[in-house]
Amino acid sequence: MTRDTAIGSRDAEPSVTPVEVSRWSRTASAFTGACVVAVLILAVLPYVVGGPAEQPLITLLTFIAMASLWNLLAGFSGLTSFGQQAYIGVGAYALYLVAAHGINPFGGIVLAALVAAVVSLPVSALVLRLSGGYFAVATLVVAATFQIIATLSPSVGGTTGVSVPGLAGYGDVLREALTYWATLAVAVISVAGVYLLVRRTFGLDARAVGSDPVAAASSGVRVGRIRLLAYLVAAGGAGAVGALIALQTLYVEPTSAFSIQYSVDMLFMVLVASRGLWGLASERLGWSLLPVGYRVRPPAPPGPVSGRPGPKPTG
Repeated sequence: MTRDTAIGSRDAEPSVTPVEVSRWSRTASAFTGACVVAVLILAVLPYVVGGPAEQPLITLLTFIAMASLWNLLAGFSGLTSFGQQAYIGVGAYALYLVAAHGINPFGGIVLAALVAAVVSLPVSALVLRLSGGYFAVATLVVAATFQIIATLSPSVGGTTGVSVPGLAGYGDVLREALTYWATLAVAVISVAGVYLLVRRTFGLDARAVGSDPVAAASSGVRVGRIRLLAYLVAAGGAGAVGALIALQTLYVEPTSAFSIQYSVDMLFMVLVASRGLWGLASERLGWSLLPVGYRVRPPAPPGPVSGRPGPKPTG
């Protein structure tokens, strides 16, 4: 009897604790709805308060777009770049060139983003061979190289810079309102685009690559493809931001267009969002600006609250 009991306990299947895997939650849905309402309020703000609130909001929305794109590159993919100002400058000069050829400057924002993404493609073949501090230094070298090229190019004004053409037909109030709406659109597209991108398989693969690229590659993750996609998206977004900055300042000049201060702003925006008051609230309340990834919930304890039957009484 004892031997049979021992054999039976040995052959019994191990108990499996069920878990519930969820990609969304009610809190995330409520927060997303609140964000949509906030965007609608921001969209009608120029009609309500007018010019005094537009310029500070333009600056804030520009920082939000830059931080979201830099977080995709460094936070998810593990590519800490200190040279994203290279593509901000490329976007600013691209806007000048397309506007000089008769294209509406506000419509040229999309073309500026595409030009920055195209320029980043051959650059990525060089810098993505590196990682860590070597990658960060290489991106700085790329930005300095682009600045030197712009300085030595008389077609874009050289050291003196150029004014953005095609804006003479807009009054100051209308131009500032259009710039505000364009900046709001770029910020929303940047945040929503990163959000949708990281909710796909790319998000899980990027986290794996950022944590340990060797282990990710051994698990079947295409490390090079993940890094390339993140780099191209971040460069294209930076090009759009550069075009917006050119529309705000109405002038493009090498020193300001390729200023390293932009990368510093991106870094501190991400640090404040993750470690500051917002990050603390996100950790305590269980939501974040981008509610992404999987949430694994342990099974509810048995009893009348969970609806599962409790253990049968013994004795």
